[in-house]
Amino acid sequence: MIKSTLDERELVYDHPSAGRFFVTLPGTKKLQTNCWLQLGEHALVVEAFVCRRPDEAFAEVYRFLLRRNAKLYGVAYTIDKVGDIYLVGRLSPHAVTPDELDRILGQVLEAADGDFNTLLEIGFATSIRREYEWRVSRGESLANLRAFEHMLTPGQEQG
Repeated sequence: MIKSTLDERELVYDHPSAGRFFVTLPGTKKLQTNCWLQLGEHALVVEAFVCRRPDEAFAEVYRFLLRRNAKLYGVAYTIDKVGDIYLVGRLSPHAVTPDELDRILGQVLEAADGDFNTLLEIGFATSIRREYEWRVSRGESLANLRAFEHMLTPGQEQG
C-alpha cells in the first residue's frame, strides 16, 4: 500500500529494504525534505530531518517548536542528542490508508517547508547577516537571501 501510494502521488523514493521507504518531498523554502517511512509490526514510524542545531536563540527556537506541535497532525517536532530538529510520528499500521499516508506526508511537508525560514530567522540570524555582508563585499548573488531582507540592519539593502 505504501509503495502504490507513493507511486500514485508521483513521489521520489528509495525502497532499500522491506518496510522501509526514503521519500523525498519537494518544497519551496526548504528545497526538499527527506522523510523515512519505516513499517514495523506495531507502528509506521515517520521521521523527517528539518534543520541542523540552531547556532543561537535555543530557547526561542524550542518555544516555537513546542507551540507549533499543538497545531500539527500526526507528527511532532523533536530534537536529537546534538540538537538537530526533526519531525517524527508513530501511527498504527492498521490505521494507515492511502489517504492517511497522504495526509501525514502533506503535514510533514507543510511543517518542514513552511517553518523552515522561521527556524532560520530565529536560530541562525547572526549567520544570515554575516552571509549577507560577505556576499555584498564580494559581489555575490543575494537571490537566496531575499526571504530574509527584513532581518537586515538599517542601511543594508539588497540590490
